[in-house]
Amino acid sequence: MTTSSPRIVILGAGFAALTAVRELRKRAPASHITLVAPKAEFVYLPSLIWVPTGIRQGKDLIHPLETFIKDYDVEFVAGRVTGLENGGRTVVTDQGTIDNDALLIATGGRFIKKLPGIEHALTLCEGVAAAEAIRERLEKLSSGRIAMGFGGNPNEPSAMRGGPMFELLFGIDTWLRQQGKRDRIELTFFNAAAEPGKRLGEKAVTALLAEMGKRRIDTHLGHKPLGFSEKGVDTEGGHINADLIIFMPGLTGPVWAAESGLPLSSGGFFKSDAFCRVEGTEKVFVAGDAGSFPGPDWLPKQAHMADLQAKAASQNLLLALEGRDPVATPKPELICIVDTVDSGFLVYRDLKRSWLLPSSRLFHWAKRYFEGHYLRMFRS
Repeated sequence: MTTSSPRIVILGAGFAALTAVRELRKRAPASHITLVAPKAEFVYLPSLIWVPTGIRQGKDLIHPLETFIKDYDVEFVAGRVTGLENGGRTVVTDQGTIDNDALLIATGGRFIKKLPGIEHALTLCEGVAAAEAIRERLEKLSSGRIAMGFGGNPNEPSAMRGGPMFELLFGIDTWLRQQGKRDRIELTFFNAAAEPGKRLGEKAVTALLAEMGKRRIDTHLGHKPLGFSEKGVDTEGGHINADLIIFMPGLTGPVWAAESGLPLSSGGFFKSDAFCRVEGTEKVFVAGDAGSFPGPDWLPKQAHMADLQAKAASQNLLLALEGRDPVATPKPELICIVDTVDSGFLVYRDLKRSWLLPSSRLFHWAKRYFEGHYLRMFRS
């Protein structure tokens, strides 16, 4: 690397961040890339659904980044971001400051944990520890009821993560049947919406509710959750008795967003234009769950969309360094395999079409194949 190389800083170590590293290194081999994250490790979050049912162990999902960092000639800084200065040209961390010529924010979001008694609920996508805690509770439970649901961000309805909850719901049902415990353990799915999963498309909603009916999963829909306790879930429509509560709250931006000095959406995310550029900034871009992007109300917060945003953001970032206008826009696209441990069905949606392929064992194995294919880069 030469001293004249542009200094590009990427915040995060998830899908969007690592995709950006690969894209930038391919397009700008001489650039100086710095990756900032608390740990030099990548957690394969899509497979968290398999930890509670024993298909994966938590350690299977955590991948050290040493090889990746070396292969892509990246400088790694272990630190937590606490804010930005100088319009994004300076990143403030708990380990000091880092200057840059261009910045990509890919730190992900965080869950809104404001409901009373939220400590009584486990949140799968918080990470490996949460998934393992669910596994431990499931193994100990011999009878009773499990209540499962997800919420949203009232100021940004698209900021939710419902797909993994449907997968975990059906996966737990399958696992309980395999263990011979399903007759003694009831399942209830709750959601404030009368038609949960509508972002996946009308056909998907119909299929999801039909699958719940077929599996004898009770539903408590159209009632806003009010809080949680040791005894269960309280909603505007009544109380759900539960011995185990699994709940995915809505998402908002990172805690340090308020200290960034950058424009934020009403939901607390970095406000992006169509080119993944943070509005009103110079050479500051965002990809993944940290951003609020223009597009359809069903625009997903998932790994695939984060990758598409990271590729567009990387291309536009390099154009910005050359003083040129952005050209790349990420395609709004939702691809989701709703896994059920031994099967799964495929949901697809873009601006022109929405379709669903019925349940098949093939889709379960396709999801496992993609996991292995993606993770090969850490073993190179």
